Amino acid sequence: MQSFALTTLFACFKNPNFPLQLQYQYICHMYKVSDKDDLSFLGKHFLVINVYPVSIYSYFNNIIKACYITGSLQPHTMKRLDVMTFKNPSHKCALLSIRSWVIMLLVFIPAPCSTITINCSQPNQLALLEALKPIFKMGLIRPVTNMTTPTNVSLHFLLYGILGVDEKAQLLTTYLWQHFRWQNEFVSWDPVQCGTDKISLPRHKFWVPDLIIREFMDQDKAPFVPYLNLHSDGKMHDSKPARVVSTCNLDIYTFPFDVQDCTLTFGSFINMASDLKLSLSTSEDFITARSKSVMTTLGEWELLNITAIKEIYQHDSEDAYVDNLQFHIILRRRSTLYVVNLLIPSIFLITVDLFSFLLPIQSVDRSSFKMTLILGYTVFLLIMNDLLPITGNSIPIMNVFFSLCLALMVASLLETIVITNLLLTSQNVSPVPRWIHVLVLRILGRLVGLPWEQVKDSDTRGSSASTHHGAEDDPHEEKRQAVQDRAVQELKSLGGDLKVLRQQVEQQLGSSWSSKEWIQKVKPSMVLFIFVSLFMHASCISIMSNCSRPDSPALLEALRPVLSLSSIRPVVNISTATLVSVDFVLIGILGVDEKAQVLTTFIIQLLRWRNEFISWDPNECGAQWITIPRKVLWVPDIVINEFMERNSAPFTPYTYVYHDGFVMDLRPVRVVSSCRLDTYTFPFDIQNCTLTFNAYLHLFPSIQIGRLMSTEQIFQYSRSLMTTMGEWELIGIKAVKQKIQSSYGGFYEELRFFISVRRRSMLYVVNLLMPCCFLITVDLFSFLLPPQKVDRSLFKMTLILGYTVFLLLMSDLLPITGNTLPLINVFLSLCLALMVVSLLETILITNLLHNSAHYSECPRWIRLLIIQIMGRMVLLSPKPTQVAQIIRNPCTLEMDAFTQSRDEVDPQTPGGPLGQDKAVEELRSLGRDLRVIRMKVEQELDVSQSAQEWIQVGFIIDRLLFGIYIIFISVSFISIIVVWFNSYKPSQFAVH
Repeated sequence: MQSFALTTLFACFKNPNFPLQLQYQYICHMYKVSDKDDLSFLGKHFLVINVYPVSIYSYFNNIIKACYITGSLQPHTMKRLDVMTFKNPSHKCALLSIRSWVIMLLVFIPAPCSTITINCSQPNQLALLEALKPIFKMGLIRPVTNMTTPTNVSLHFLLYGILGVDEKAQLLTTYLWQHFRWQNEFVSWDPVQCGTDKISLPRHKFWVPDLIIREFMDQDKAPFVPYLNLHSDGKMHDSKPARVVSTCNLDIYTFPFDVQDCTLTFGSFINMASDLKLSLSTSEDFITARSKSVMTTLGEWELLNITAIKEIYQHDSEDAYVDNLQFHIILRRRSTLYVVNLLIPSIFLITVDLFSFLLPIQSVDRSSFKMTLILGYTVFLLIMNDLLPITGNSIPIMNVFFSLCLALMVASLLETIVITNLLLTSQNVSPVPRWIHVLVLRILGRLVGLPWEQVKDSDTRGSSASTHHGAEDDPHEEKRQAVQDRAVQELKSLGGDLKVLRQQVEQQLGSSWSSKEWIQKVKPSMVLFIFVSLFMHASCISIMSNCSRPDSPALLEALRPVLSLSSIRPVVNISTATLVSVDFVLIGILGVDEKAQVLTTFIIQLLRWRNEFISWDPNECGAQWITIPRKVLWVPDIVINEFMERNSAPFTPYTYVYHDGFVMDLRPVRVVSSCRLDTYTFPFDIQNCTLTFNAYLHLFPSIQIGRLMSTEQIFQYSRSLMTTMGEWELIGIKAVKQKIQSSYGGFYEELRFFISVRRRSMLYVVNLLMPCCFLITVDLFSFLLPPQKVDRSLFKMTLILGYTVFLLLMSDLLPITGNTLPLINVFLSLCLALMVVSLLETILITNLLHNSAHYSECPRWIRLLIIQIMGRMVLLSPKPTQVAQIIRNPCTLEMDAFTQSRDEVDPQTPGGPLGQDKAVEELRSLGRDLRVIRMKVEQELDVSQSAQEWIQVGFIIDRLLFGIYIIFISVSFISIIVVWFNSYKPSQFAVH
C-alpha cells in the first residue's frame, strides 16, 4: 500500500508537464486495472484518501473516473468500488506511520500542470515544428484544458504618434505599438531537447484573444504582422502596430489652450470575464515615459500622461460581465501657432477699428474706412479658416471672440452711419426731444466726460431800434432825414440778400442750431462706444455530441463532425425554419454626406440563431459554451439593404456556441448607408434614416427574423454607450417588421429600424447666421447715408465684396445636396439679391441727383404711380409746385438796378450834402453787387420743376426699398427663431 502511494505521487512528480488526464490514464495502465483485479487490492491502495488533503482526494477520485472512461474499469467494477468503504479505523491506524512521508512529499510536489510536453527528435527548428503540428489542430479553441479556467492576458502599449484630431467628427487618430501576453496550456517543451526556448510562428495557427479597442471606428491601416512568439513554457507574446481612429469626446471650449482626455478601452468583444481576464503588464509611468521617448511626431499635440483603470461592465445577468482595461490619454494642444496666426492679427484689426474713432467725421468718410476694415477682417478669417476648429458639440471661446470682434466692428460702422446722417441731414430734423436732452446730453454726456453746453443763438438780427426824434422845423434837417431814410432802405435790402445767402450756404454746409444739438447728442454715444470697445478688447432536434473528457480539446473533437456541416443551413429537416434574432446598438454617428445622401454610423450587430446540429451535455463536456471562429460555422446571410460600402470596422473572429445549439454572433459594423436626407430646414433639420435587416438569399420561411430587445432598450443602450458627441444627436428609434414580395416568387422578411437624429445647430447659428444678419443689417443702415453728400455706392460695393468673401469662408458649412434646396441657401441668396438691388438703386439715385436737370419732363404715369401713390405709401407726400424764377443776364440786372437807383432820386429835390449822396451811392453799388451774387447762387442751386420730380422719384424708390429691407429682415429673424424652437419639440419619430 505504501509503495503504491509513493509510486502514484512520484508518477505526477516525475513528469510535471504531463496533463492530468494523461496522468490518470498512465496510472490505470501501469497497474493494469481491470475486472479481474482484486478489488480489495485496489481499495486498499486508495485508502490514502483518508490522510491526503481534499485536492488529493479529488485527484484519486478522478483517476477512478479516468479508468472508467478509457475502458480500464467496467460499470460493474465501478459499482463495486462505490460501495466500498474507506473509513475502516484499522486502516487509518496502519497509515499513521507514513503520514510524515506523505506530507514531506506534498511539499515538493509542484501544482498539477495542464500542458502537453512536446518531445523533439532533434534539437533544431524543424523537429520542433513537426512536434507542434498536433497543437495547431487545436487553434480554434481557447487554449485551456478546463473550460472554467480563465485565460489571463497581460497587455500594454506604446503611443508612437498622434496623427490628428477631427473636432467635427469627434475622432482621434493615433499610432500604437501593442503588446499582449497569455498562457497556452497545450504547449510545453524542453529548451535543451528542442534547441531553443522561443519560436516565431504564424498567428493564424493559434488561438489569439479577440481584444479590440472599443472606441475604434475605422479600419486598421497599420502594416500587418503575421507572426507571434511562442515560448517553451507555453507563454505567447503578440506584438503588433495599430493605426487607431477612435472616438473621443473633445471639449474645445478653451481652444487653442485646451487639454483633451481621450480613452482607449481594451476588451474582448465576445468573451466574458469568466473566460478572459485582462491585466496591465507594466506600470503606467513606464508607458508614459517610453511613449514620450519613442514618439516621432512633434506636431500640434503634446502627450502629458497615460493612466490605466480596470473596468468591469455588468450585463443583464448577475454572473455575466466583461473585463476591460481602460487607458486615459491626456493630450495638450500646442497653442503658439494659433496665438501668432489668429489671436494677434485679430487683436491688431480690432485695435485699428478702435483708433478709427479718432478720425474727424466732419472731414473724413469714416464709414468707408470701417467697411473696408470689415472686409479685411473677413478676408483674414477666410485665410485662417483651416486653423479654426469645426465642432457641433460646443462652441470654442475663440469663435465667440471672433464673432464679438465682428459684431463690434459692425456696431461701430452702424454708429458711424448714424452720426454721418445727423451731421448732414440734421437741419431737416425736428428739435431734440426733452427725454433725449436729459438721458443723452446730460446723463451720458457727464458719464463719458462730455458735459452738455447750452447752444446759444448767435444770429444777429437787424433791429429797427432807431429812435425817431421829433421832427425839427429846420428844412435842412428834413433833407438830412430823407437821405438817412434812403440809406436805411438800402441797408434793409442788403440785409435781406445777406439772409438769403446765409440760408442757402447753411443748407449747403448743413450747419444749424438743431443739427448742433443732435451732433452733441451723439458725441457721448461715440465716446461710450469707445469705452465698450476697450472693455471688449481685453482678452429541438439536435445531434448530441459526446465528449470523451470534460475539457476543451475533447469538446472540440466532438464538434468536428458538426463543423464539417457549416456549408448548409443547420436544420435536420429542410422544411424547418431558422429563426434569427436581429438587434443592434448604435454607438457612434460619424458623419453625413448631404451631396451623396449617405449616413455613416458605427453599430454593434447582434445575431442569434439555433444550430440543430450542435448539442452536448455541459457536465460531461465541462462547459456550457465555447468560443470558436465564425468561419467554421454556418452564419445567416443577414445584410443591411442600405449598406453602400465595405465594412471597415475591426475584425472579430469568434462567436459564442452554447450547449443547447444557440449561436450568438456579436460584431462591430461601420455602416455607410444610403439615406434620403431632407436639408430644407438646415441647420435645424431632423433626419430619419433606415437600417433594413433581411436575408439576402433565403426566403420565408427558411429564415425568419425576430428581435430579442425592444426599441426602447436599443435606444437607451445606444444613448448610454454612444461615445461621439459631435454634430448629431440621437433622438429616437422605432422598428417595423414586414413581409416583402420577392421578384423571384415567394416572400422574405425584413426588419426595418428607423433612426431619428437631430443636428446640433449652435455651431451654424454662431458662425453662419449671426454674421450674415450683421452684414444685412449694415446694408439696411446704409440707407441712412445721404446720397447727396456721401458716396453710398462705393460703400455698398465694398459691403457686397465682404459678403461674398464671407460666403466663400463658410462654404464648407453649407450643405450640398441635389434633392431639396435648403432654406438657408435661399436666405443667403435673397440677402445677396437685396444687396445688389440696393446698390443698383443707389446708382440710380446718384444719377438722378446729378443729371436730372438734363432729363425731359417726368411722364404722367410715373408722377401718378410713384409720386402720388407710392409716395403716400412710404410717407413722402409730393412737394407743392413752385414757379421757377427766370434768371436773367447779370449785366441786365446791373443796368436795371442802376436805372432803378437813379429813378428813385427826386429830380426836384435840391441836392443834399455831398458826403451823404456819396454814402447812398456806395450802398446802392454794394447792393447791386450782392444782388448779382444772389442771383448767381440761385441760378447754381435752384433746379427746375422737372428735375425736382425726378429726384423725388428716386427718394421714393429709396424709401420703398428701405421698407422692403425692414420687412425681409423681420420675417427672416422671426422664421429662424420659430424653426429653431420647433426643432427641439418632441419628435414625431419618438421611440416605439
